[in-house]
Amino acid sequence: MVGLSAGEKHFIQGGIAQDLRADGRKRLNYRPIYVETGVIPQADGSAKVKMGATEVIASVKLDLARPNPSQPGKGKVSLFVSCSATAGPMFEGRGSEELSAELSVALQRCLLGGKSGAGAAFDPSCLSIVDGKLCWDAYIDGLVVSADGNLLDALGAAIKAALTNTRVPVANVPAGASLDEDPDVDLSSQETTRIDTSGVPVIVTLTKVGRHYIVDATSEEESQMSSAVSVSINKERRICGLTKRGGAGLDPSIILDMISVASHVSEQLMNKLDSEIAAAEADEQDT
Repeated sequence: MVGLSAGEKHFIQGGIAQDLRADGRKRLNYRPIYVETGVIPQADGSAKVKMGATEVIASVKLDLARPNPSQPGKGKVSLFVSCSATAGPMFEGRGSEELSAELSVALQRCLLGGKSGAGAAFDPSCLSIVDGKLCWDAYIDGLVVSADGNLLDALGAAIKAALTNTRVPVANVPAGASLDEDPDVDLSSQETTRIDTSGVPVIVTLTKVGRHYIVDATSEEESQMSSAVSVSINKERRICGLTKRGGAGLDPSIILDMISVASHVSEQLMNKLDSEIAAAEADEQDT
């Protein structure tokens, strides 16, 4: 929890009301966003994202597995978030475990369609090798390195960048090989495929302070919020997921208005993020 004096609280709330935040931004403006890919050599894909002083890392690791009987033509995807104890005072002790669990559930809901997988923005069918017999199990890990607000949006951006950076090895199963037991699979070290991330959404969190909404809230601004709504939106402006936090209830009409604002803002974030990811991928290939 950020400790602020009465004067500091009044300054933050007053600035938001006048559409001039403490760092000079307007209510619907983001801090500078920076993306770096390939930051973890041992992973199949990885990325680091900075939004102001918030810094997160996401990695993707692929393992061979058997598909779920209920989804024989799809691979598996699991997502976990951990928070570095040095990221901020709120991560000391059990605070880190609680926030990690909260972020993991929110990302699962926004990006993977919840536990059921219904409405997932990421199609795991590209991870299938042999229907009903063999697939890739993608472990997506997020790490909060430094926290200054808007963690969910930053983690969502890092996961999108890490999936874009992921190289899936081409798996060749010998003809006549028995797949009832552990098969002898030939994994190509040279030939890889990419995951189509064009449908992966961005997450836009609208934080309500007073009567107004802001995007990309800092920790100090989040300390003054009554509630926040996070909406995952793809390029077609379709809603892929939604989650809310904060104790204050919201009228349905306000939630609909927040979704409308988030949809409008998502285009700005999507274009910036796609541009940064493309530049990061080009830089990685040059090195």
